[in-house]
Amino acid sequence: MNRKIAMFGGSFNPVHNAHTNFADKVIKAFNLDELYIVPTYSSPHKTGKGMAEPIDRLKMCEIAFKNIDRVVVSDIEIKRCGKSYTCDTLKQLKTLYPDDTLYLVMGADMYITLSEWKNPLDIFKLAEIITFPRDDDCYQILKEYSEKFKALGAVTHILNEPVFMLSSTEIRNNIHNKEFAVKNLNLDVYKYILKNKLYGVKSYEL
Repeated sequence: MNRKIAMFGGSFNPVHNAHTNFADKVIKAFNLDELYIVPTYSSPHKTGKGMAEPIDRLKMCEIAFKNIDRVVVSDIEIKRCGKSYTCDTLKQLKTLYPDDTLYLVMGADMYITLSEWKNPLDIFKLAEIITFPRDDDCYQILKEYSEKFKALGAVTHILNEPVFMLSSTEIRNNIHNKEFAVKNLNLDVYKYILKNKLYGVKSYEL
């Protein structure tokens, strides 16, 4: 039976409620059988400044997604070490699911840079792309890029409603604001940050 297996990668530095809300929404919208959450070991798109250790980001993802059905938090890129390239991860997933349909899930900002990634044509061959708009104007921009990617052989899907995505940078910058943190983070993730003194936290006080 052909199943739908999706990958949602990123630094998740830290994972927050917008990530988990979106994951739940995309699973239902596309009737996915499994959604792999894949924290990077080292992102080619971001510097290491302010980056929590891979094991901490993996653990926070495990905490945040534990109650969402059909989600698998994977250490596939962390085990591989080095720069985390999506094309390499999709190739690994394809060996695990050779007869299933792979999907790659990403936000709008990443989507419009997709042609600049490592081996984008390989990505288009390996997986169908799912993205989502932040607002109506963003939807039109994504449609334009989708036409360009389709000309290169891609199969693309745009979620037909805007999805609010909070920046992890904003979370880190406001991590000392308890009210903000509790509103935007899974409570157990926030406790993990406090306990392990991540992102400049000095003491464990909730």
